[in-house]
Amino acid sequence: CRQLFCSPSGPSSAPRLELKREQPSDRDTPVEAKRQRRVAGSPGQEASVESGVWLEPSRSARLEEIENLLASNDQELIGDFSKPHLLPTVEGKDPGLKYISPDTLVAVLKGHFSSFIESSIIVDCRYPYEYEGGHVKGAVNLPLQQDVKEFLLEQPIVPLDASKRVIIIFHCEFSVERGPKMCKFLRERDRSCHEYPQLHYPELYVLKGGYREFFFQFPSHCEPRDYRPMEHAAFKEELRKFRAQSR
Repeated sequence: CRQLFCSPSGPSSAPRLELKREQPSDRDTPVEAKRQRRVAGSPGQEASVESGVWLEPSRSARLEEIENLLASNDQELIGDFSKPHLLPTVEGKDPGLKYISPDTLVAVLKGHFSSFIESSIIVDCRYPYEYEGGHVKGAVNLPLQQDVKEFLLEQPIVPLDASKRVIIIFHCEFSVERGPKMCKFLRERDRSCHEYPQLHYPELYVLKGGYREFFFQFPSHCEPRDYRPMEHAAFKEELRKFRAQSR
């Protein structure tokens, strides 16, 4: 971060030199003067010197450079820009979200990241009858936005060890609609509670493929060891009710 606020070759860190003005000579031709000019503020280039005066980059140019650097890096940093994402990610449908594979979730469940994670919350955004028919071990069922607000924002989960992380992993049946939407909802509400870029939960993930893909790959990590689809014929009334609540 310190590199964002200092120029590696700019004159601000070097002593200013008082250069004596000289009378024009035959050597100071327009062509020779043009050769001596440099573009001020460009990376890897020195500020220009003309008539013995340093020309520093303007403040707006420096701010623009900082914003460009943040824009190019923030996709690799967690939501408060404090550190990179811990879990390896995969490409997903929404480029604004971070997706993990079922293999990575299993690694989290097995404690492979325990030296870095104090608490990992798996949020199952499916409807209760889907959750009861089979879910990832340890997952909490939060199908409605009100459930997420009450569980995660009324009393935020804070790590006791400041060096460790709290991560949240969202999913639904396929992680195409309900899971990603709930992930965005939490980030939006979390932002509204803080001065930017501070957050309660800066590290959010979505399980790619959702419960369906996870169950077919790792049924032993599900309880009960089964999969009940959202459009199950025996739960049409429950589906209608929860869809209405979700709106």
